[in-house]
Formats: sequence, structure tokens, C-alpha cells
Amino acid sequence: MQTFEFNLSMEELKKRTHKDYLNTKKFLTPESPEYTSLAEGDKQALKHLVKAADILEKINMQIDCHHNLAFKEFLESEVAKGNEQAKLTKILFDAQKGINAIDSMSNIINLAKGIESKPGKGVYPEDLSKEEFHSVLMRMIKEGKIDEVKNILTQRSIVVRDNENLKGIDYIDYFKEDFARMADELEKASEVSTNSDFNEYLKLQAKALRTADPMLDAYADKKWATLQDTPLEFTITRENYEDEMTGTIVENEELSKLLKEHGISPIPKDFLGGRVGIVNKKGTQTLLEIKKYLPTLADNMPYKDEYTQTISSDEDAKQTMVDVDMVMASGDVGEYRGGITLAENLPNSDKLSLTIGGGRRNVYHRQIRFISDMSKLQKRLDEILDKDQHKYYLDEADHWFTIGHENAHSLGPKESSESLGKYRNIIEENKADMGALAFVDLLTELGMYTQEQRLQIIVTFVADNFLKSKPTMSQAHRVRTVMQNKYMYDRGVYDIVDGKIHVNIDKVVPVAKEMLTEIVRIQIDGDFNKAEKYVSDNFVWTDEMELIAQKLQKVNKTLNGTLETKLADKLLAE
Repeated sequence: MQTFEFNLSMEELKKRTHKDYLNTKKFLTPESPEYTSLAEGDKQALKHLVKAADILEKINMQIDCHHNLAFKEFLESEVAKGNEQAKLTKILFDAQKGINAIDSMSNIINLAKGIESKPGKGVYPEDLSKEEFHSVLMRMIKEGKIDEVKNILTQRSIVVRDNENLKGIDYIDYFKEDFARMADELEKASEVSTNSDFNEYLKLQAKALRTADPMLDAYADKKWATLQDTPLEFTITRENYEDEMTGTIVENEELSKLLKEHGISPIPKDFLGGRVGIVNKKGTQTLLEIKKYLPTLADNMPYKDEYTQTISSDEDAKQTMVDVDMVMASGDVGEYRGGITLAENLPNSDKLSLTIGGGRRNVYHRQIRFISDMSKLQKRLDEILDKDQHKYYLDEADHWFTIGHENAHSLGPKESSESLGKYRNIIEENKADMGALAFVDLLTELGMYTQEQRLQIIVTFVADNFLKSKPTMSQAHRVRTVMQNKYMYDRGVYDIVDGKIHVNIDKVVPVAKEMLTEIVRIQIDGDFNKAEKYVSDNFVWTDEMELIAQKLQKVNKTLNGTLETKLADKLLAE
């Protein structure tokens, strides 16, 4: 067994695992009425789905870092020996689901000494530099190894060394045994679940896990995106925010030109997550209220005649939405690294299902958005927000905004924007935020929101958009937050009065529309240099942001977070 040296001291570990610094999100328990009221068949299916998600976590740990599984084995061995440092380290390892992460203060956390996060994570050879990567690809193209290069640059492959070359192996083949075990569990679930549509999806997904064929995933994704009235939720999430290697290709003009000549698009690698839950019917009904307005929103997007959208302005939206009581979040979707996912809109625009008539689906995570301590929230507001505007702040309004954000992912250019490289995800997340905000007035006019809710969404968004520290460029979701704050401050959306935020409410939506228009233009043009300049101009940590950050740090000590999954743990043990 491989041995490791712990990187964090006992003092640091005790601090980070203390309840004041470790935020806990509690998922369903065996006693939860959402679970106890399920039909027996669905309870049995849930057990198999949790086991499938657990296998997927093992797979994603290897995609995330070459050393994760060996370190996990080492930790478990040391914990069994009574090693207190290993015990506390394992709490953080299980929470962030890996050796390396970033905490809520944007500090880099490495749990094992000498092992740092690589741009290519676990999907590229650990010793592969950006320069060698580009050089090998150019040589292989010039040698006529076009299909081999395509395999390297697909989002589905694990890249390994092949003598002096590189080789891409589809992850279904690379992790064949584990994916086959997952497929077995999904098929078992499909035999006992009470919903025929859900069962059909599970069978399609199981088939896609046995054979390395992107079209099989497309069929499963297409069916998954139609699911609306199912008791259970199971998703394999595939998103490419973590791969920092593939995006560097657009910075090399010679390589980019060669790839373009051969019709090869360098798509960042997918990282995999598993979501298991029970659909909350009441919450889902609330979500669906926005669906009838989506074609109108599509018709009001900037430059709408210059691109194809997932949602058409002249037909029913191919968009399903569910609110889910969470049982388990494994792999990429469950990593608590600085924060954790509130909701997802999938499949992403690089996925094949969208080219064969498939739609998209939004899934919202109820337990993750719940606020456990309202007194802490009030302390935060007292520190940072103009007291006269407290009446407009509502934590539920953040959920309404998230609904707008996820639906905005389906608005705008449908085509992938790989040419934006490392700025692609930052720009897309920025678009989703500004799309949500830009349409608040229109949705109020259409009757989706009341005037009071309009005010609550606007003030809550601005107040919640401040961070405790400046993020790193690898944190797409947080970089776009800084960009928005800079952009909005420059245009008078908010002022800092006596050290507190005062929102100039009537300026918010017009400025959001302005920023949305600029973002969509960048996505249409697909110009890396324009994207780089836009991010550089707006990703500026201002004195105003630092002032609010200091106040946030004063009232919120949280550095890390973890998930408490008692129901999932029980089902895994059965």
C-alpha cells in the first residue's frame, strides 16, 4: 500500500472540521416522510440507485486526481489504527471528495504533501505539460493520425501515453468493470421502480454504460430530459468545468489552425457525478410556472436571429424541471469545494442528444439551498446591507433567481463555444446570471412575479453577489460574480453608503440587459481574445468588494462544507 505524508497540521485540521468552520448540509434520513411514504418498489430501486452513484464516485475520483484512490485507502488504513490526524483528514477528504480543493476563502487545500492539482487533473498524464501536449498534437496531426487526435480531444476520453504519442481511451472502456457494475444496479432498479418512463431511461442509461458509443448516451440523455412525473430522480451529471488543459489549445494559433483544417473541436473533458433523490411534487409545480414564459424569453434574447436556441420562440419549450429532495450527491456534483451545486441544467450544449431533437432538464437540490441558521443570515444583513432595504431581502428569492439562471442556460447560442477556451465557462455562467436578472421586469409584466417579488429578487441578488475573498481564475462561478459586481458598480447599480450596500433598484435590470448583450455577442463571435479582454476588464477585485468581504468574514467563519447522508449510508450498507 502506498503511504502519504499529511499536509495539514492537527491544529489546522481541528479548526477546519469544527462546526463553526465546517458547514453541513443534511440530506434525507431513513425517517424522512419523503422516503417512508414511497412505494415499496421505489424504496428498493432507491437502494440500487445509491449503489450505482457510489460506484460512479470511485470512477470520478480517478478522473479528478491520479492519487485519490490510493490516498483514500491509506486514510482508511490509518483511521483503523486510531490515527487522529488521518481521522480528521478523512472528514475533509470525504467532503471535498479528493485530495485537492479550494475552500470558501479561495485558499488551495492539499491534504497530502507534495500532491497538487494539475491542469489535466486525472484525465491527462500527470507529467504532461501544456507545451508538450500542444507539441505532440501538432506532430500527430502532421503525421496523419487524425482519428487518434480526435479520440484525444473528445470530452469522453482518458488520455494516456503511447510511446512518444498520446492516446485517448473512451472512459467507458477505461473503467469498463466499474461501469458494468453500475449498469447492473440501474437494471435492477428498473425492474422494481414503479414508473415506466423512469425505468425506460434507466435501461437506456445502463446500455450506455456497457458500450463506448456516444449515441447511446444521447438516447439516454434524450429520454432523461423528458422525465417530469417520476417519483425518483437519478442523474449522471457530465460537466467539464474542471479540465484546465484542453482549453489551452485555443491559445496556440498554429495548433488551433491545424485542428480547424481537420474539423476537430477540442472539447474539455467531462467529470462525472451521480445525483439520487425523491421528486418533490409541490416544489416541482412551482418550478413549472415559468415554463410557459420560456418561448417569450427566447424571443427577447439579444441577437436572437443570429443563432439557434435550445428553446424556440415559436413552439413549446423542450425543458422539464423537477425539485428534488436529496438522498445522495456523488462525484463531481457532490464535491464540497468552496461551495456546492444548487441546481443543474443538463445536458450541456456540447452533448450529442441536443443534435437529435433532445431537450434539457433542470434539477434543483432542495436540501442544499435550505438555510439552517436564520440568525446568522440576519447578522450578515446587519453587516452588509442598508437597513432600509432589509425588507426586500428574502432567502427564497435566491431560489427564484436560481430558477431564472438555470433556464437562461437554455437561452442564447446553442452551439458550443470551445473557441473561448478557459473563458468559456466563465462567460456562460455570466450569461445565465444576467439572463435571469435581465428578464425580471418582463416576467413581472407577464404575471410570473408580483411587484414585491421583483424587488426581493433584485435586492437579494445584489446582496448575495458579494464574496468573502477574491477567487482564483479556475473558479468560473465565482469569477463571474466579481465581474458582475465590477460592471454594476461602474454603472451605478449599487453604492456603498456608511460601509453597507445600497441597491439602486431601477438601474439593476437595464444594466443586466446591457451586460447580457455584450456576453451573447462574445459567444456568437467565438473570439478568444475578445473573451480574454472582457474577463480581464471586469475581473477586478475592488476596494468596495474587499470592504464587504471583510464584513462577511467577520460573521461567517465557514471554510469547508460537507454532506450528511444518513439515508444513503443506510442503503449502501444493506
